[in-house]
Amino acid sequence: MIPTPEEAYEIVKKYNKGEFHLSHARIVGDVLAWYARDLGFGDEADYWKAVGILHDVDFELYPEQHCQKAPELLRENGVDEGIIRSVVSHGWGICSDVEPQHVMEKVLFAADELTGLIGAAAIMRPSKSVDDLEVKSVKKKFKDKKFAAGCDRDVIARGAQALGWELDTLIEKTILAMRESPNVA
Repeated sequence: MIPTPEEAYEIVKKYNKGEFHLSHARIVGDVLAWYARDLGFGDEADYWKAVGILHDVDFELYPEQHCQKAPELLRENGVDEGIIRSVVSHGWGICSDVEPQHVMEKVLFAADELTGLIGAAAIMRPSKSVDDLEVKSVKKKFKDKKFAAGCDRDVIARGAQALGWELDTLIEKTILAMRESPNVA
């Protein structure tokens, strides 16, 4: 089965109860749908969004087995093997040996961590919004390893490289994607 974004979210809710994880799933789904449209894959936007929503399906219950339990949970729900592969690839080099191949997988790998860094940077602004957040502000926070310490800068940089983009391009596009997400506060 290739789930709709709504079906993907219902699957995520079976295994995740915390608002942080549910919100992160929605945001990453929105960001991936935006990238699908931006990169010329608009007809696949719902597919990309479903993958983004499902990417951390196992994280809340099995943080020590992240990307290892996801295939089992997704298969229990009849999810397509291609989606399972994409979900597992976002943990490449961290908790998975499945390398992102498709552009969507590379975007997920790069943008997953970056959404957290951008979200944290936005909260620090007087507006508490991504609407007036600039690339230079995110780059400054990117360089400060103590800020949003849980966001792996190496993964973000490797993701930009895998896409063949400068870091600034990845940051700019992800800010734009997050501005369009109704799930970003």
